[in-house]
Amino acid sequence: MLSRIIRASIHNKLFVVLMLVALVGWGGYSAVHLPLDAIPDVTNNQVQVITQSPALAAQEVEQLLTIPLELSLRTIPGVTEIRSTSRFGLSVITVVFEDDISTLQTRQLVAEKLRTAEAELGAGLGRPEMAPITTGLGEIYQYSLGIKPGYERRFSLSKLREVQDWIVKRQLAGVPGVVDVSSFGGYVRQYEVSVNPERLNASGVTMRELFEALEAGNANTGGSYLERGRNAYFIRGEGRAASLQDVGSMVIKQVNNVPLLVRDVAEVRFGHSVRYGAMTFNGQGETVGGIVLMLKGASSEQTIKGVKARVEEINRLLPQGLYVRPFLDRTKLVDTAIHTVAKNLIEGGVIVMVVLLVLLGNWRAGLVVASMIPLCMLFALGLMHTFGVSANLMSLGALDFGLIVDGAVIIVEAMIFHLVHFRQKAEHETMDQVAETAATRMMRSALFGQLIILIVYLPILALTGIEGKMFRPMALTVSFAIVGAMLLCLTYVPAVSAWALRKDIQEEGTVADRLMKFLYRGYQPIILGALRLRGLVTGAAVGLLVLAGVVFAGMGGEFIPQLDEGDFAVNVALTPGSSLTQSIATTTRVQQILLRQFLEVEQVVGKIGTSEIPTDPMSLEDSDQIVVLKPQAQWTSAGSRRNWRAR
Repeated sequence: MLSRIIRASIHNKLFVVLMLVALVGWGGYSAVHLPLDAIPDVTNNQVQVITQSPALAAQEVEQLLTIPLELSLRTIPGVTEIRSTSRFGLSVITVVFEDDISTLQTRQLVAEKLRTAEAELGAGLGRPEMAPITTGLGEIYQYSLGIKPGYERRFSLSKLREVQDWIVKRQLAGVPGVVDVSSFGGYVRQYEVSVNPERLNASGVTMRELFEALEAGNANTGGSYLERGRNAYFIRGEGRAASLQDVGSMVIKQVNNVPLLVRDVAEVRFGHSVRYGAMTFNGQGETVGGIVLMLKGASSEQTIKGVKARVEEINRLLPQGLYVRPFLDRTKLVDTAIHTVAKNLIEGGVIVMVVLLVLLGNWRAGLVVASMIPLCMLFALGLMHTFGVSANLMSLGALDFGLIVDGAVIIVEAMIFHLVHFRQKAEHETMDQVAETAATRMMRSALFGQLIILIVYLPILALTGIEGKMFRPMALTVSFAIVGAMLLCLTYVPAVSAWALRKDIQEEGTVADRLMKFLYRGYQPIILGALRLRGLVTGAAVGLLVLAGVVFAGMGGEFIPQLDEGDFAVNVALTPGSSLTQSIATTTRVQQILLRQFLEVEQVVGKIGTSEIPTDPMSLEDSDQIVVLKPQAQWTSAGSRRNWRAR
């Protein structure tokens, strides 16, 4: 079987060339459209259920919302874990499913349970809803609304929140790959009816009557339509309030044929909803911003490109004096990780190519073997795109070019050996025959070595859970590259070697020959001494193995490589029970100290409590300070992140 494939490839070089062109096209297309990220997304298969009830304290939230919902959700098939967080006015339940259940199916199962569970909750306690389809790595772009100098008095926190909710958020929500935008900070404006108890009591009106009047007086109705001749007239009853005066003019009831209005018993004014969090900027006080959430499984690189392009359009639409000011951008981390991987791959490829050109002793043979590196990379990228494996630090960082070229080295070296040591026989053979003989004889050995390497990665491919999501992309990428090397060794290498190599190859006197003889002179006495002292060598090897085990046991380890994103996240925690006002004042002071004492800091943004979509719920006394640093070339008081952190 193998010999027939090799023979067909050598005698059909045009077909091999066409196959090579197809491989380059397929791999190039996949490289352009391959999802890029810094690290694999290891988030488990989960659905978050969020219930907001502004009137309830944490104890009541736990008893009246979290526990009943947990009991109902626990009966869903495929659930492996349920965990919850209960805070003031907020219940967040995370339902973890088995990995083999699709995302849409998990959400369908949860939605069915929520419909039945909602009816069992107390009236007015809140409506449970599912969080957007995103993961822990979905916060790809975070920003605040900046005010240009001279316009500070024009924009209050309420106005900034209106701009965020009605302009910025709606524009960003249409970007492909964006599942939602979570607003942060500011005041959400509401119509507020402040009841005067004395007037209410004097008028003989109960709170229930006032509520019913507000509900009934704030609605539009329809009455179908009437036909008059050729025309149809649609009947509408417009009663929805559009201003404070409309709310104040609603009729509660008739007293002695005189209408009693809402403004007679209460003051109607603008207020704001209960706040669960706030955002501060550069020690200047509160501001308003947002967090762009990426759809689970989308390409972070393509999504961020779309977000940035849309932000440029939004800046032209915003009121004069406002602009979108980003402070966290996943592009920086992705670009750094991909640059590191690309740099290491290029350096490794160049080193392997130089070694091949030097040690093979023939530049044609060296180029044939070295060409396997980019071709196997293209094959691996094509399969990564086909099977949905993203390009990241883990998947591409483990590629070993030495493993890729191993089979090609064996075949090409066998041809050179045949041409040099069987020169007389080779003179009566064509290069096709030489290539077929050498490749057929050595292909079994080459494939056997590559199969052993593939078998080594089988345990990694069998991993499940978080460790499987982290390390399986690495094993898959290496396996793809090795499979590509095996196929190319059967087809490409014999065909191109028969075309590229020449019969007049000289081995004596070349740089490779002199180098190998020099190494042999140093290696020969060592190997002879080792054969004479077998017991000593074996004992030393066992001792080194034991020593390595002891050292390895005390080295410690990390789950993922350290990534230098260039920024810091400083957590500020106040005593439990601290108010939101106190948290804002404290974080503002912290930001002022950081900016004053560290010249390397470019900006500091504080996120207190939770955002509009509380996927990461924090209490009012907790905050994250995002410390964005200047480029390291502009640092003056520290030479490294370690020194900066120590200060």
